[in-house]
This record gives sequence, structure tokens and C-alpha cells, in this order.
Amino acid sequence: MYFWYRFFTYLFYPFAPIYLYFRKIRKKEDSISYREKLSKIEISREEGFLIWFHVASVGEAMSILPLIESCMEEKKINKILLTSITLSSGKILKKRFNQNAKVIHQFLPLDISVWTSKFLEHWKPNLSIFIDSEIWPNLISQISEKKIPLLLINARITKKSFKRWKLIISFAKKIFEKFDLCIVSNKESENFLKILGAKNIKNYGNLKFSNIKNDLNKKLDSDFFNKIKNRKIWCAASTHPTEEILCARSHLKIKESYNNILTIIIPRHIDRIEKIRKELSNLNLKIVLYSKLDQIDINTDILLIDTYGEASIFYNISKYVFVGKSTIKSLIMDSGQNPIEPARLGGKIFHGPNVSNFVEIYEYLRTLGVTKQVNNSNELSISLIEEFEENKGEKSNIKEEIHNYGQNILNNVIEELKKYI
Repeated sequence: MYFWYRFFTYLFYPFAPIYLYFRKIRKKEDSISYREKLSKIEISREEGFLIWFHVASVGEAMSILPLIESCMEEKKINKILLTSITLSSGKILKKRFNQNAKVIHQFLPLDISVWTSKFLEHWKPNLSIFIDSEIWPNLISQISEKKIPLLLINARITKKSFKRWKLIISFAKKIFEKFDLCIVSNKESENFLKILGAKNIKNYGNLKFSNIKNDLNKKLDSDFFNKIKNRKIWCAASTHPTEEILCARSHLKIKESYNNILTIIIPRHIDRIEKIRKELSNLNLKIVLYSKLDQIDINTDILLIDTYGEASIFYNISKYVFVGKSTIKSLIMDSGQNPIEPARLGGKIFHGPNVSNFVEIYEYLRTLGVTKQVNNSNELSISLIEEFEENKGEKSNIKEEIHNYGQNILNNVIEELKKYI
């Protein structure tokens, strides 16, 4: 199977620049990501120990921020290389570490042997770390051949992805056996990785619980805060198609009891913003985009977030959060989005019945009494009205417990990394 993977990526090689060019036209790439994904590297490699972290998207990038900051304090590490796939993750990482000379960001080349080989030959990482479920066979094989320590951190294998890996089990085993250490985020992933051939597996919990310090550093625009501070506020995060309408209908129902209600909607994919805005406007709601914050006033019904990386700002002002992709049942994708971020900031979490992607996390939060399942817009609106009436707000003791839980996970992961530095 690996032979055929290498063969088809070799055939794709001459067409890759064209593929990336069309992605650039569609705003999926920019000039920097276009060049770097073709392994055109313009930054030199300095002497000393270089640790390399690879993430795919925004969620993975946010999950390792405390880990990166810990590595920045480690004197044995001279440089930290961060690679990512998406433009949004690249923007977040560059924004976060732009002023730190120890940290370098570039986009990962496509998984074509000639480019991945060039990438590894240039950077010569002393330790390579992949986050979550990022698996690139050509790159992983070359890392193993060069005897560079290879770790998979916060590893997550869902039931649906496991079923796909099982179809090519011999290929999977050749890939996963190359990892020197797999630190998984849950028990299910631990069991799946054992079957898929991973050998050294540790389970400390989900690293995303440890990100609280970074969230608390984010501040809200003071003028905006003054406009909304006396309003009832709730937030819908990581929403997918049909869920924005569900939330808008809940808003209308809540408005019958609380005329000053403000609903904040944070779509999972902001390229859907204009479509969402039109859908919600059909319900005679006043919509304001976050990028046009000066337009918000007392009559604004819904604030629609059209930027990435701002969610924790709104979790800090809204202690009631509906987490999306949970009312949708798919035969192709796993259901649910990760509720850790709003939970660790003290929020009460509402979700639909479909959360198969994060079962263990929801079970843990349920034991703390901070989650509630709702099945439709009516149940959501009733639940929110009850919360507003009781004025419960955040539970500081729960917030502290989640913080301590996350810090323990982070400390364990750091101790494992030190063995390779």
C-alpha cells in the first residue's frame, strides 16, 4: 500500500504547483503558503537544538500554545519550528510568536518525497512532534529513516477514522510503528492506536484543558463592552449549517422574555459568513459582523463573528455556550466539537445529542455538572431562560478544578518531552 501511496504522490508532483495555484485563486493559499508548500524555504537554519511542532489547523495550534511557551523557557532548545497547513492556523501562530526570535513558522510542504526530503534536509530537526491526528506517510517515513525522534502528542483516533485505517491495516501499522511515543487524548484513541501498531503509548488526557492562561490574556474592546454590559448574552460556538437558524429561533423565543438578549454566533468556518448573514436576516433579525463592531447598538440581535482566534474573548463575557456540530448526525463525519475551551473559562455548556467525537470530554464535564443536552431550538431557549432567571453565572470552583486538571496534563507531557531533549 505504501508503494502505491508513494507512486501516486510521485505522479501528482508535476501538477502540485497548479493545484496550489488554483487554491491561491480561491483564497485558500497566499503567496507565502504557496511557496513554502512547494518547499521553497527562505529562512536559514541556525546551530543548536531545534524542536519541531506540526499542527494542521486552528484547534491544534491553540492546544499546544502552553507547550510551546514551556519550550521557549528551556535553555537546551535553541529554536522552535512551527509548521501548519491552513492559513488561519498560520496567522494565529505568527501573531502569537511574531516578537519571539526563538520561534519560526512556516507552512508544511505537500507530502511529496522530493519536497519533504528537502524540508528535512534544510531544518534537520532534533525532535519532531505531530499534534492530534496529522499523518503524512512520506514525511513520517523519511523522519524515521533519518532516525529523528518522532512523537505524536494529543493523539486522537475517532471511531470513523479507525474504521478507515482498518481497511489498510498493514499500511497503518507501518506508519504508526514509526512513532517513538504516542501521548493520547483519551482511552478510545489509546485502544485504537494499539491495534494500529503504535508501541509506546501514554494517556494523560486532552492537552486542550491546559490552555487557560492564554485565554485570560485576551481583552475585550472597552467601547464594545460598555455597549453590551447590561444585556443578557449567550454564545453559539463552532456552528455548522442549520445550527445558526436553530440558534436564531432560540433567540426569538428568548426575546419574548428578555428583550435585551444578545446572541453571539461563532461559525466553525467563516467562509460561510455571508450565507449565514442572509439566512438570519430573513428572520427579521438585526445582524452585525464583528469586523464592523462600531455598528452594534441596543437593537442588535446577533453578533456574527467573522474572524478566527477570538472565541475565548466571548466565552469570558458569556457564561452560557451552545457548542455546535452536535445537532447534526453524519454517516461520514464524527459529530460534535470540543467543549473544553468554554468549559475551562467557567461556562455552562449546551449541546445537541450527537457528540461522538468528544464522548470522554463530555462525560468528564457532565460529572462536574456544567453540561446539558438540548434536542431542538425550543429546549435550548427554555434552558437558557432558566439560566438567566436563576442568574447562576460561572462556578469558580469548577473553573479552578478544570484548570488544575489541565495543568496536571501539561506537566506530564512536558516531563515526557524532556526525555528527548
